Amino acid sequence: MIVDVHTHTPTHRTPVPASERQPNALWRPDRVVEAAVSWDDYLAAMEPVDRACVFGIRLIDGAEAAGREGTGFRYDDETDVNSRTAAFARAYPDKLIGFMSVHPDEDGVVEEIERCAQDLGLRGIKLGPNYQDFDPLGEPAFSVFETAQRLGLPIVFHQGTSPMRTAPLRYAHPLVMDEVAIAFPELRIVMAHLGHPWHADTIAVIRKHPHVYADVSAQFYRPWSQYGGLRLATEWNVLDKLLLGSDYPVTTPRETIDGLLAVNRVVEGTGLPRVPEEALHRIVERDTLTLLGLG
Repeated sequence: MIVDVHTHTPTHRTPVPASERQPNALWRPDRVVEAAVSWDDYLAAMEPVDRACVFGIRLIDGAEAAGREGTGFRYDDETDVNSRTAAFARAYPDKLIGFMSVHPDEDGVVEEIERCAQDLGLRGIKLGPNYQDFDPLGEPAFSVFETAQRLGLPIVFHQGTSPMRTAPLRYAHPLVMDEVAIAFPELRIVMAHLGHPWHADTIAVIRKHPHVYADVSAQFYRPWSQYGGLRLATEWNVLDKLLLGSDYPVTTPRETIDGLLAVNRVVEGTGLPRVPEEALHRIVERDTLTLLGLG
């Protein structure tokens, strides 16, 4: 089974009007990304995968400006992001696994997690501490992590850099996850983007903690960086801790799979070591749902 662990809830249920397009030139170095997508756009992009985890990002107060600038996803109505995601996931239950997003500093956050899990059927959490502007080592965040661990909800964290000036890098540095995993050893964690550009730090964390993984989203369009990260993962024997993720609509699963399998192209004709091809195929076909307790 092929699982995309990292996709974003479509901004529109129906085709995107020309007046509501959201082009973004900051996310990728090779092309402009269209952030506004419909349900049909999303489903067409997900054809290469069997299941996909889908989520939005919850923004409040001061995080609104940072998060909206950072994530780029402006929705076509005022429905809260968790209800929007739940409606989409319910419409395609054989394909989609809905994740909630919460803000630790918001009143009633534990109750919101329980509502999303029990009433909306959402099965994991997405957090972007840098975009949401909260301290992932603070007491409110730890309350969220404790609740997630208690309810068996995996958390996908944005990890690594961002081009957004208002998004604090220290909140998304991979070494933060070491402290979270020490405090919550049964919490399933996915460190997005292989923690780019801090691949070595990400690898140190996933090697150390049995329930901490990284996804390979947002790597292939920086081919030398992708090669370096995957060679580090090879040498530190953690290729089995890497999961497929596309970060759709920033990339598609097809692009991500093709780019991952072509990682060795940058060293063809040289004496540099290759990333084992069979291990790359295992990343694509990994039993992600079982590893995250979603099987």
